[in-house]
Amino acid sequence: MKKLLCLTTGLVLMAGTAYAEDVWTGGDGLPTSPLACDGSPATLTASPYNGATVQNAPDLKGKQISIVDVPKLIGIGYFTATAKGVADAAKDLGNVDAKTDGPTKANIDDQITLIDNYVTSGVNGIVFAANDPEAIAPVLKKALSKGIHVVGYDSDSTPDAREWFVNQASFNGVAKALIDNIASQIGEDGAFAIVTSTFTTPVQARWISEMSAYTAKCHPKMKWLETVEAQEDNILSFNQANTLMNKYGDELKGIIGMTTVATPAASEAVKQANMCGKIAVTGLALPNAMKPYINGGCINGVVLWNPSDLGYAATEVLRAAVDGTLKPGDTSVKAGKLGDLKIVDGSVVLLGDPVTFTKENINNFDF
Repeated sequence: MKKLLCLTTGLVLMAGTAYAEDVWTGGDGLPTSPLACDGSPATLTASPYNGATVQNAPDLKGKQISIVDVPKLIGIGYFTATAKGVADAAKDLGNVDAKTDGPTKANIDDQITLIDNYVTSGVNGIVFAANDPEAIAPVLKKALSKGIHVVGYDSDSTPDAREWFVNQASFNGVAKALIDNIASQIGEDGAFAIVTSTFTTPVQARWISEMSAYTAKCHPKMKWLETVEAQEDNILSFNQANTLMNKYGDELKGIIGMTTVATPAASEAVKQANMCGKIAVTGLALPNAMKPYINGGCINGVVLWNPSDLGYAATEVLRAAVDGTLKPGDTSVKAGKLGDLKIVDGSVVLLGDPVTFTKENINNFDF
């Protein structure tokens, strides 16, 4: 009931280690593993396979296969880039026919309908980024029961609804990068807020949980004002950033965008409010979208990975699953031009560490 109330209000207040443990921040409430404050690397330990098993899949090793890529939505730069990665991998492999088809808004019902249509029409594989981890699970399980291989990327389902999930970076690694970045700009006593996508989007909720744990451990005096959702919508993200600035006034020193839509929109809001240098913005963002703000001196830096590589890796992983060269218990998988990728947490393929884009390096990237 308490969590439902928070979902209804969309507002959570917390302050360093002073907030009560049961206050909801937008996280998923699962156990966390914050990284060391001094940057010491985490120790990766193998764990038993916890993904699903495809049923009665035909033997298509080395043969031509058809796959569909179903992202959370189409029409935004991030998923345009992942779709390019899917297409590039299909071309490099030479035995994969791939297409991308997704809803025009981050709507789980539309996403489920699309996937169900492809299960009915017939494909050999599905790669997806979930809008809701539990709601999407039944249709993915249906696909598995029909002999269709299923691999997630960017935003996971429940593990029992897919074989493998390609994680763009470790959750605690993203959390550390974002919190350290904002802390370096607003100071250890600064106050910040978060603009996320939706409160049911699994990957953002996992990052936020890890951010909460890392903040309490390594930046305990920082004040976390509020977490708001913006539906991966540019106008709503802009408006939410303005609402935060108006609501908290001089107390607000920083905004973290949890999506590649929210971060540039928040940056534009800060710029239009003439608050550059007074309110820091960081978050997850495509370099091309942030170049005007970073090169112009309004924003110092943002964090991301190469989304094209993410789509590329998901396609390579699905091909390996079809061919049987990736099996439960493996600790790595060959992913074409990306090399060998590590497998962690039983069924999660790790793309790599996030990159911080600053004025010094952002012009070296074009996506």
